[in-house]
Amino acid sequence: MAEEQNSGCSPEACSSCAHAGSCKSKKEDMKAPANPYSQVKKVIGVVSGKGGVGKSMVTASLARLAISQGYTVGILDADITGPSIPKMYGVHESAVGNEEGMFPCIAKDGTKIMSVNLLLERESDPVIWRGPIIAGVVTQFWTDVMWGDRDFLFVDMPPGTGDVPLTVFQSLPVDGVVIVTSPQDLVQMIVEKAYNMAKQMNIPVLGIVENYSYLECPECGKRISVFGESHIDEIAENLGTEVLGKMPIDPQLAEIVEQEKFYEAENKYLTNIIERFQ
Repeated sequence: MAEEQNSGCSPEACSSCAHAGSCKSKKEDMKAPANPYSQVKKVIGVVSGKGGVGKSMVTASLARLAISQGYTVGILDADITGPSIPKMYGVHESAVGNEEGMFPCIAKDGTKIMSVNLLLERESDPVIWRGPIIAGVVTQFWTDVMWGDRDFLFVDMPPGTGDVPLTVFQSLPVDGVVIVTSPQDLVQMIVEKAYNMAKQMNIPVLGIVENYSYLECPECGKRISVFGESHIDEIAENLGTEVLGKMPIDPQLAEIVEQEKFYEAENKYLTNIIERFQ
């Protein structure tokens, strides 16, 4: 009697099933292979439901936190049409490569960076490409770039739930995502969109970082809720995740970005996070 095909079988069951080669219920692995010269232990995506929430700042802050704890780090700048990571780190040289692949540029703190800005003739040149081309470039940043030995690769995503986040979730072995938001009126809906996309793609949500959470008065130390009162704790609880940190509007961090010296930054608002990514 022939074995019945099981539509809900596990990978272990599939390996011993007589129908494994033709079973339509078996999920197709769309993951792109890493460059042979890349050994990345953890891939962490940094996402947001909308733009203007300081996602790149959070990405770079997480990278700096990992560096400060002795980990080796890379940043894949997947925000192709709005790249900002290289400038934050003062990296302006062009990326080079050979027949084996491309070399990421290295910031002064040892962070390896790959961004479309490192491939353009002029940094100010706009990237006027359609979605499929952009998604293909992001995949190549994984397959063609020689990241070497990295404990963490942080992927700075473009905002929203479009082609690039979908490509990253499908093509890269993402171990989890951090959602970045701000305390504004539509925050719950925006966070839920990012959260639901990750869940539908079977990507673990590691937690939420609220940026622009408040402004601390330099005179009296009073916290001023510039964008309204935060509701992120209750939103995180409803979604079954946690708040990893609340970052205020910090003029010192803004200044170090302006000086292109983020390799010296210390973000005191995000602590005890990296061990949760292990």
